[in-house]
Order: sequence, then C-alpha cells, then structure tokens
Amino acid sequence: MWQGETVQPAVAFVMPDHTFRRAFTAAEIDRIARAGRLLRETPIETFDDPADRHVLVDAEVFVTGWGTPPIGSATLDLAPRLRAIVHAAGSVKHHVTHACWERGILVTSAADANARPVAEYTVAMILLAGKNVLQIARALHERREAFEPDALFPRMGNYGKRIGIIGASKIGRDVIQLLRPYDVQVVVSDPFLRRAEAEALGVELAELPELLATCEIVSLHAPSLPETRHLLDRAALGLLQPGATLINTARGELVDQDALVDRVHEGDIFAILDVTTPWTLPPGHPFYDAPNVLLTPHLAGSLGVELTRLADAAADEVERIADGRPPAHPVDGATLSITA
Repeated sequence: MWQGETVQPAVAFVMPDHTFRRAFTAAEIDRIARAGRLLRETPIETFDDPADRHVLVDAEVFVTGWGTPPIGSATLDLAPRLRAIVHAAGSVKHHVTHACWERGILVTSAADANARPVAEYTVAMILLAGKNVLQIARALHERREAFEPDALFPRMGNYGKRIGIIGASKIGRDVIQLLRPYDVQVVVSDPFLRRAEAEALGVELAELPELLATCEIVSLHAPSLPETRHLLDRAALGLLQPGATLINTARGELVDQDALVDRVHEGDIFAILDVTTPWTLPPGHPFYDAPNVLLTPHLAGSLGVELTRLADAAADEVERIADGRPPAHPVDGATLSITA
C-alpha cells in the first residue's frame, strides 16, 4: 500500500455536501490537493449519479465523513483503483462494509481527533459536578439571597473524589489523561483492561458494581454493542450512592432510560446527559422538567471549529500516504466489533 514510495494518489471527497462544507476549509482542501491529485473540489454525495462515474474510476483514495453512503461491492466495482478510505470523523461502521476489508483496502479514522472534545466536555462536567455548580446555581436562582453552598452540599469540591470511568476506550483514556493534574481518584471498569494496563494508566481497576457503589461521579465511555445495551440497568442504577452524578456522552442505549427516569425522580442523584434514546426526546419527556437532569443536544463531540481538527487529521493521513509513510490511525477491521 504505497509504503516506502512517494506517490500522488488520486483523491475524491465522498460525503454529503453539508458535511464537507462544515469540516473542510480552503486550507485543508489545499493540503490534500498538494499531497494528492484532487479529482474535484466538491464531494461525491451518492454513488448513483452517472456523472460521477469518471471520478470513481480514477479514485485511489476516498476522503469520507459523516453521512457517507455505504461502500459496498457494487461501489468498489465502480472504483477499481481504490486503495484507501480516509475517514474525517469517528466510527467507520456505517459506511465501510465487509467488502472493503475483503479487498484489503486501507481504512483510517479521525476517531482520536474526535475523542478530544468529548473528553474535554466530560472533564469540564466532572469538575462542575464535583463542585455541585449546577445544583448550587439553581438554588441561587430560586433563593435570590446569600446562603452557604457547603451547608447545602457538605461534600462539594473535587479534592479526593472518586471518579468512575466505565470503558477504557479512546475517549475514556483521554478523560483519564486530562484528569491527571487534579487531586482525584480515578477508578475504571472495563472487561478488556488488564491490571498491568490499569497501573500504567495510574487508575484503580474495579468491577462495575463496586465502581457504581463507591464513586461519586460516574462517566460512561463504553461502546454501543448488543452486549452493552442497558449496561446500566435498574439494578445497576440502584447502586449509585445518594448525591452521585451520572454523565453519559457515549450512547443513550447504554442506560435503561426508564429506570434512570425513576432514579432521578427520587431526587438523590444528578444526571448529565449529552445522549439519550431517541437522539431527540419527545417534548413531554420527564427529563426536560427534572431539576436534577442537565440535557445537552449531543454537543460533546466535534462541532464548530473542532470540525477542522477532523479535516486536519484526514489531510495528515493523505500526506502520509503520498509520502509512503504508514498511516497514523489505521482501523483494524478485526477489532471493529468491540469498538465504538
């Protein structure tokens, strides 16, 4: 796959136009055009338009993004020279099909780049939760007079807090790294994390029930798989100690949402939810009115200027291909079933 040789691969953008325009500025397009032979400066949005066939025939590298249609056998037949798919976003599961792996096509992802803003959001929310900022702000709005915050929340503050991380994923590990400057204890539950790895990360390894029962702030970073659906079921949510905060920036289906509604309505835990099931809750959903639930509209991931980081990561990979260097962030098809 071009390693060790300098080439100028023929490159095509393959993604919806609105995705392309949000992520790629003139600077990233120019980098890719200088590294490769850019077949055109606008993206292919579907594989059905006969007018795009001449681009597909010549393309050696697809630069993809959110909303790229599945690249199956029929598409690969139209693109016989395709040798690499460079994804300017996170998961490739929605568009890279089994046929791509069968044909030995190199696949890279900007999942590491996309993990960073999620980790930053998570750490911000962990620190706010530790100080009980959201609850205290609500109390101030309601009381409109002076009061002692630590009289309401004697355990407020982050010093010595046990922070539970469920899933030592890319994002989970970024969260761990960003928490290092703080005086907190980080506890991780992950069936694939070995004790030696946990020690290298500087975290305590625990089974999920112990983590839930002993941590004051719990953050979800597990992949969405059939095996992880309702990972936090009614029994698991019942283990959360009074005053605990649950943060979910992963996927809504990891939590039994009906059980979480019941638990937050008891009034003794707080939930920060950037993801729910469905993605957008119906107008009458109880989470909207629950005083101890903070809902955000899936904004933890890359948005605004953060999208440029994804485009830069894709441009980096195209440059590496052109220079004959190995990819920085290849995707392993063999482990895709256990990753996000």
